[in-house]
Formats: sequence, C-alpha cells, structure tokens
Amino acid sequence: MPRASTRLTFTVLATGAGVFSMLQSLIAPALPTVQHALHTSQSTATWVMTAYLLSASVFTPILGRVGDLVGKKRTLVAVLLAVLAGCLIAALAPDIGVLIVARIVQGVGGALFPLSFGIIRDEFAPGEVSGSISNLSAVIAAGGGVGMVAAGPIVSALDYRWLFWIPVAVVAATVLIALRYVPESPKRAEGKVSWGGAVLLSGWLVALLLPLSQAGQWGWGSARVLGLFAAAVVLFAVWLTAEARSRSPLIDLRVLRLPAVWTTNTAALLFGAGMYAIWSFLPGFVQTPSAAGYGFGASVTASGLLMLPMLVAMFLSGVLSGRLEPRVGAKALLTTGAALGALACGFLTLWHDAPWQIAVVAGLFGLGIGLAFASMANLIVGSVPPEQTGAATGMNANIRTIGGSIGAALTSVLVTGRLQPSGLPYASGYTHGWALLALLCLAAAGAALLVPVRRPAH
Repeated sequence: MPRASTRLTFTVLATGAGVFSMLQSLIAPALPTVQHALHTSQSTATWVMTAYLLSASVFTPILGRVGDLVGKKRTLVAVLLAVLAGCLIAALAPDIGVLIVARIVQGVGGALFPLSFGIIRDEFAPGEVSGSISNLSAVIAAGGGVGMVAAGPIVSALDYRWLFWIPVAVVAATVLIALRYVPESPKRAEGKVSWGGAVLLSGWLVALLLPLSQAGQWGWGSARVLGLFAAAVVLFAVWLTAEARSRSPLIDLRVLRLPAVWTTNTAALLFGAGMYAIWSFLPGFVQTPSAAGYGFGASVTASGLLMLPMLVAMFLSGVLSGRLEPRVGAKALLTTGAALGALACGFLTLWHDAPWQIAVVAGLFGLGIGLAFASMANLIVGSVPPEQTGAATGMNANIRTIGGSIGAALTSVLVTGRLQPSGLPYASGYTHGWALLALLCLAAAGAALLVPVRRPAH
C-alpha cells in the first residue's frame, strides 16, 4: 500500500484516470438517445465516439511528452481542466455539432494515463511503484466497465446530459485537490517539444484511425478510405524519418526499439483489438431480439448488468496483479491475461445461448483485461528511462487504441457483412467475429512470450 503521504496523490490520479476511462464507454449505450434528443442521423451521432477516439489518440503521447519536459503536475492539472471544460460543454450542448466539439476537448484527457504513471514513478518509493501502477491500471480498466454498466440506469432515471454533469462535479473536486496535494515531479527531460513531430504524429494517427472507424459507412473500397490509408503510410514514414533525425524527438525511437518495449507494444496492439471489439459488440449481441435466432432482447440497462462480472473481475485481477508481479513477473501476468482473453472469446464462439454464459465469458475476459493492463504498464515503466515515462506509456496506450480500432473494424466487417431481411446480422457473423478475436488474443499471448524476462523485485 502507498504511504499516507502518497495515498491522496494516488486518489487524485485514480479519480482523474478513472473518469476519463469511464467517459470512453459511458456515451456508447446512450447514442440512440442522443441521436433522438438532438435530432440528428445515426451516422452523425457516431462522430460523438469517433471525435473522442481521434482526440485522445493525438493528445495522449504528445501531452505525455510535454509532461516529461515541463512538469507532470502542471500538465496534469491543465489536462483535468480540459476534461472539466469538455464535460461542461457536453452537458450544455444545444446540438450535435457542439457535442462533438465537447468530445474533442474531453479527448485531451487521454494524457492522464501517461502523466499518472510518470508521477507514480517519480514520487512513490521504489517498493510502492509496481503495486500502485497495478492498482491504477485496475481503476482504468474498471472505469470502462463502469461506463457500460452505469449508462443505462443514469439515462433512464435522469437524462443523457447527466452522463456529463456527474463527471463535471467529480473532476472539479479532483482539480482542487490536485492543486493542493499533488507534488510537482522534480525529474524533467531535456530538450523541447518537437511540434513538427507532433503534427506528423497527429496526421498519421488521424489518417489511420478515421477510415477504420468510418469504413462501415464510407465503404472499404471508397476513395476516401483508400486515400486516407495511403496518407497514413506516407505520413508514418515521414514521421519516422523526422523523429530519427531530430535532436529533441517527440518520441525517442531508440526507446520504442527496446526489446521489452516493442514486444509489450505488440501485445498491446493485438490484445487491444480483442478487448475493444468485445466492449463494442457484446452489448449489441445481447440486445438483439431473440427472433433473430440469437440474442436476448435485453435493454441497455440489462445488457450493462451482464457486463458487471467483467467490471468486477477487471478491478480485482488488476489489484491482484500488483501483489503477484514481484513474485511471478509482469511478463507471466501479461501472457496469462492475453490467454484468458483468448479462452473467453473461444468459449463465446461455442456457447452464447443463455445469459449466464455471457456473464461467465464477461467475467473471464475481465480477469484477462485486469492482468494485461497492469502488466503492460509495469513492463513499459520498468524498461524506459524516468524522463521518457510519459511519452513511452502514452504510446503504449495509443497502440492499444489503434489495435482496438482495427479489431472493431474487422469484427464489424464480419458481423455486418451479411444481414438478414430484417436488417439484423446473422448469428454466424458474430461467431466468426468471436473466433477472430480469440486468435488475436492468442497472438497477443505469443507476443507476450517474447518479452525479455526481468528479475522479479523482492
């Protein structure tokens, strides 16, 4: 457990990161409600999710690096204020355009993850770092689950705007406590922010993630999708060249080439593909009317409750990871977490005819998420120089998001590629999707096996 002097710091970091993680999934079940309330189309409403994804992907590594350079506390408070402003704008948004802008502002909060990990590394005693990172990772993982579970009851009892009013109150209190009690990290990286590198990084991320998220509507063979993918390849190559030649790169490529870093990032890419696709498609599966030959016709609230075992398991296994990591090592925990994800998706491929089966699979996958989140963060933090913590953990979170976009896009092709006359997907689309996710998680376990063994701390 952290010392008394660091417990309040940990509480601030966990609250901020947990709220941001919750905002990732909180709005997804309420999108039909938002669409109706703001009198917009389904395709326009999906930009509420897409804008958030793109914003978080851009700001997470950039502001992680800014924190390394100018101070993690200062950057943390600025990011919390941005999240507060984004939630306030969203709660008051009169139309869908303003809500989308608010989600872009909220996406700045993605930097809370690398900043929090960096502050823990800088401020906590060496013996507390691994356990605190595991506990924070458990909160981050569980935050997404809280969003899925809480969205239905909040919208039913109050209004979709309360999905943002509640975070406004929580984040406002967190900002005040952070200003007073979170110390400024004394360790700073040398150099300056490479804004050219930031622009190039933003360019290839947007060019990659935008078509992945919109290809279902634009068409995989459309000029927009193919053109953006081509632009992503070109911009990525230019970014690599620019970063390699820069005296003060935004992301030090030498750090990304470290064996423990690139293998962990590969596992993050593959496991992220499975995790985010499960989050995206499992609620839709259980909400499908049974007349389609599968599904249970569950309400948003009921489908959220079926995800409750995942939420509980994510949190418990994440906390447990901090106790196990000194004994068995983060590599073993990452491998086990990815393997549990593969096992859960394999079970789901074969058994999905009763709600209890979905609940069991959700719990099993939650165990895998908790172990994987905590171990990935510990592997990155333990492998990079202190002054590179923010940038390196930011890229790890980003790579996991990229994997999630790829996994969701591939699963969408399988699920929606062939529809029944009613417009609903066939059951085979889902089973093929679950099988693909099982293979992706299995590949993540294989990548985890390549992570160099570190001597466990005693």
